[in-house]
Amino acid sequence: MEQPQWTGVIPAITTPLRDDFTVDHAALADHVNWLVDSGCTGIVTGGSLGEAATLSFEEKVAVNETCVRTLAGRVPVVAGIAGLATAECVALARAAEQVGCDGIMALPAYVYYSDWPEAREHYSAIINATGLSCMLYNNPIAYRTDVLPEQLAELAERHENLHAVKESSGDVRRVTAVREALGDRLAVFAGLDDMIVEAVAMGAAGWIAGLVNALPVESVRVYELARDGRWAEAHALYHWFLPLLRMDTVPKFVQLIKLVQAEVGRGTETVRPPRLPLEGAERDEALKLVRERLASRPPLPNASAHGASNGQGGSAKVAAGR
Repeated sequence: MEQPQWTGVIPAITTPLRDDFTVDHAALADHVNWLVDSGCTGIVTGGSLGEAATLSFEEKVAVNETCVRTLAGRVPVVAGIAGLATAECVALARAAEQVGCDGIMALPAYVYYSDWPEAREHYSAIINATGLSCMLYNNPIAYRTDVLPEQLAELAERHENLHAVKESSGDVRRVTAVREALGDRLAVFAGLDDMIVEAVAMGAAGWIAGLVNALPVESVRVYELARDGRWAEAHALYHWFLPLLRMDTVPKFVQLIKLVQAEVGRGTETVRPPRLPLEGAERDEALKLVRERLASRPPLPNASAHGASNGQGGSAKVAAGR
C-alpha cells in the first residue's frame, strides 16, 4: 500500500443502494471508476454523505473492500471511521487496513458531544490503531465537537501518521489559523462544498467534496483553476456551480446530492431510512434548480499543463512522514 497524496479533489462518496436498501456493489464499483476517470485524486468511503450511520460494521468493511479491489491502486482509498463507541471505531480502522485501504478519515463519536480531553482520546485511539496515513474530520456544525487549531497541533505532535484535516467549521479563517499553527505539517482540506475557492486562496491543499459525485469534471476544474491562480475563470465557474454546491450544506444534503446524481444519470435517489427521498413541492423546487443549472452549464476552461487531470486520477504516492 502507498500512503495517500493529500491533495486535489477527493470525493466523499455516496453509497449506491438498491430498492431494498442493500448496497449495490456493482454500481459502487462503476461509480468510483468514473470519479477517478474524471480526475479525482482519491476517494473517501463511509462519511456522512455515504450514510455511514445507517451502515453496519460489515457493510462498511464490504464497501471498503469493493473500492480497494475496483481501483487497484489507481488512487488512494481512504476509509471513513465513524461510530457510537471508540472501540467500534478502533476495530473499523484496523479492518480498513486489513482490506487494503490506504488511509483513514477519523470522525468524532456519533451522538455524544465530547469535550476536548474526551475528543482527544477518541481520535488518538483511532489513529494509534493503524499505521495508515490519517485525516481528522472536524465538523462542529454536524457533530458539535470542534477541534481548534492549537488542539489539532497537539494531536499532530502526538501522532506522526496524522497528515491531514478536513475542515468543515464553515469559517474559511480556520484554514488560515490551522496553517499558522501547523505550517505544512498537515494538509488542510476544504470540507464544505461552497468554500473551495476561498479555502484554496488561503492555502488549502484540496477538497473533500460532495457534489463531485454528480459533477466530477466541473469539481476538478474549479479546484484546478483556483489552485493555479486563474481567479477570473475560477470565479466564473464557481458562480455557476454555487447554487448546487450549497446543497451540500443543508440537513437533506444526502437526498439532494443523490437527486443530482439521478438527474445526470449517475445513480438513484434511494436513501436509507430514517432518510426518505425528496417528494412533492420540496423535490420539485430542488429539481427545478438542478435542471436550470445543468441547462446553463458553461464551457469549461482548459486545464493548465501544471497538474492537469489526465483522466487517470492523481498520484497515489507520498512519503508517509509528510
